[in-house]
Amino acid sequence: MPKKTKVSSEVLELAREAVQKAKTSDEIRMAQAILIPGLFDVPDRIVGEIIGRSRGTVVQLRKKFGTYKHLYERNWGGRRYGYMTVEQEREFLSRFFEKASQGGILVVSEIRRVFEAEVGHKVAESTIYRMLDRHNWRTIIPRPRHQESNPEAQEGFKKTPKNGG
Repeated sequence: MPKKTKVSSEVLELAREAVQKAKTSDEIRMAQAILIPGLFDVPDRIVGEIIGRSRGTVVQLRKKFGTYKHLYERNWGGRRYGYMTVEQEREFLSRFFEKASQGGILVVSEIRRVFEAEVGHKVAESTIYRMLDRHNWRTIIPRPRHQESNPEAQEGFKKTPKNGG
């Protein structure tokens, strides 16, 4: 006789909630892989026949539910890591925002240099853009001209005939 699956009442309750919150058929089957043997005391082979999967898949679904059950236990959102807390970021950016509010231009490369000095290592430019976005500062305005442009050369080029003649 096959070994019976033992399911705690806590996990059964989580599986019941999972069935109610399920958005896909895979999520329902994952919860069924726990509910059916827990409530009716049937082996995995029979559970597989009921939900239309193999015995091995039933075992995998049950293990997968064990790793995802935190989704049903609590809200798993938010920011898990970062160089600074949001409050520290706000404080860091305040000196640049003051300059920008007085008509100055916010240059990401400047912010990046100061940020790298504070955190102690190099960071990607996208890190600074994401931080600015987090604090609702996302206006990107192109410079009026490239810093390495040569206005005399441009004027000379404009006066040159196209066909050399």
